Formats: sequence, C-alpha cells, structure tokens
Amino acid sequence: MAKKTKKKKEEEEIPEAWLLPYSDLLTLLLALFIVLFAMSSINAQKMAALSQVFNEVFDGGQGVMDNPSPTEPMTPKTTEVTEQVQAYMKDQAELSNVQDDVENYIAVNELENQFSTEMTDDGLLITIRDSVLFESGAAEIGDKNLKVAKDLSKLLNFDKQRPVMVTGYTDNIPAQGGKYDSNWELSVMRAVNFLSVLINTNDKLDSKYFSAKGYGENNPIASNKTEAGRKKNRRVEVLIQPLVEKDGTKKEVNIEADATK
Repeated sequence: MAKKTKKKKEEEEIPEAWLLPYSDLLTLLLALFIVLFAMSSINAQKMAALSQVFNEVFDGGQGVMDNPSPTEPMTPKTTEVTEQVQAYMKDQAELSNVQDDVENYIAVNELENQFSTEMTDDGLLITIRDSVLFESGAAEIGDKNLKVAKDLSKLLNFDKQRPVMVTGYTDNIPAQGGKYDSNWELSVMRAVNFLSVLINTNDKLDSKYFSAKGYGENNPIASNKTEAGRKKNRRVEVLIQPLVEKDGTKKEVNIEADATK
C-alpha cells in the first residue's frame, strides 16, 4: 500500500519549469505591442510616456524609444560621389584610355606575344619583350625595331603630365663578349636608350617626368631554368603612374621645378 501512495503523490506533482519561458514570451509580446503602438502615434507626450515604460521593461536600458522624434524619417547616408572620388575615377579613366590605345596597337600589329598591358596599383604597366627592340646582348635599338618604339611614344599622350618609369631587365645568363660587362649595365642602358626614343619622338612629353633604371637579372617574372622563362625575363617595362591616390588625394610627384620658368 505504501508504494501505491507514493506513485499517486508523484502523479499529482505538476512541473512548473515551462512558466519561465512563457513569462519571457509575454514580456517580449508586451514590448512588441508597445513599439507598434508607438510607431502609429504622433503625440509627443504619449511617446515620452511609452518610452519610459519600454525602458522599464528592459531594466531602464537605452533603446530606440529614447529618440524624442521617432516618427521623423532617418536621414540616409549620402551616396553622392565626392570630388576626391571623382578625381580618382577621372585619373583612372585616362590611364584606361592609354591602355586601350596600346591594346589596339598590339592587336593591329599582331604583337600579342611581345607586348602586354596591365592596370596595377602603381599605374599602367606596359611590358615589352626585349626581342622587339634589341638584338641579343645589345642596348641600342636597331633601325628595324625603331618604329615600334616611336609608335609607342605617340600613344603616350596625357591630359596632364604624369611620371613615367622605364625599367630594363635581363635573364640570368652572364653577359659575355659584348659591350657591357654585366647584365645590370645592359638592362640600365636598354632602359635609358628606350626612354630617349620616347622623349625625342613625342614633343608633348616632358623629359623631367621620365626616369630609367635597370635590375639586370633580378626580379624575374618567370623561371630562368627554361628558355621560355628566360625569354619572358628579358624585357623592358614602362610604368605610367597615377596622379591621384585611391583615397582621392593627389599623388606626390617629386619633380624639381624648372628654374627657367
């Protein structure tokens, strides 16, 4: 009989754990109704009173109801393009136009394997394989290749003068029996000679914005273990630099003022 009494007692017990989440649900519903009612009201005094009740529900916390004028439309963030962004976009558009002109020249003359262009963070990069301009081991541009250099010069027309860097590179095969003792000297002179053709061909280019340097066999773009890779590494690069940074600020150009002006 004792066992039956215990079982009956257990059956009479009703768990109350569900009451807690139920009360939380009621609280959330109350808050929702307050918000909906507040959104439909335009009475400032009622809004202030409801705001106080709403904050008390959430232990006096700061909420959206603290806004004294919740019915006023929020001012959206401006989407207008700033002058700085416009300046950057205009500068990039000019570089893109130069790239299009060079790409058209490459296509017309079927120079896809010798020329390439790429827009980089540093500017428009034009890469020319050395075989287009120079004989093996030579830094002087031959007569038959001079037309290519002159044609490229005519494409470098800018609305505003911008810095241009010409850089020469070689493969890792040591210079032998030539005019130059090292690949470094060869790469530098190739860059200088190519730069001279660009300047002398187009009178619209200001020489003070141009510079040249050579890296020799350093900074290869392909493996020097194969002939195909060495062929890619023997190159001249023309970097046309932007005048405006991505944030819209003007790029500092370290050009010494002309004392004659």
